[in-house]
Amino acid sequence: MVNVVIADDHRLVREAWALLLKRDKRISITGIFDNGQAVIDLCREKCPDIILMDINMEPINGVEATREIKTLCKSVRIIGISIHSDISYVNALMQAGANGYVTKNSSGSEMIHAIFEVMEGRQYICKEITSLSTERTNE
Repeated sequence: MVNVVIADDHRLVREAWALLLKRDKRISITGIFDNGQAVIDLCREKCPDIILMDINMEPINGVEATREIKTLCKSVRIIGISIHSDISYVNALMQAGANGYVTKNSSGSEMIHAIFEVMEGRQYICKEITSLSTERTNE
C-alpha cells in the first residue's frame, strides 16, 4: 500500500485527486492539505510515501515546502502538480528535491503511473511536459 498525501490550495482539485486515487486499491490517501506548511508539519511527525505537491500555495509554496520536507524526510517522494507546463516550474521543483512533475491537464491514469514510477526510484515528468520539450528541441 502506497501512502499518499495531497497538498493543493484548491478544494475541488484536492477532492478530485483523492476521489480518483481512492479507486486504486494499492493507494491509501493518508492526508489532504490546503497549504505547504501543513504538509511540513505532518512530515515532522511521520513521513508519507508520496506527496502530491501543488506549486502555487500560500503561505509556503510547493517549491519551498519540497525543499524543507526533503530535509525532514529523506525517503519521501514528491510529485509536483501544477497548471504550469513551463519548464522553469519543473526545474525549480526538481532542483528543490521533487521526484516528478505532473500537470493538472494529465489524466488520472498518468498520475497513478507517476506515483508508481517514483515509488520505484525513477523520475517522472508527464507527457505534456516531455512533448513540449521535444517540440522546443525540434524547432
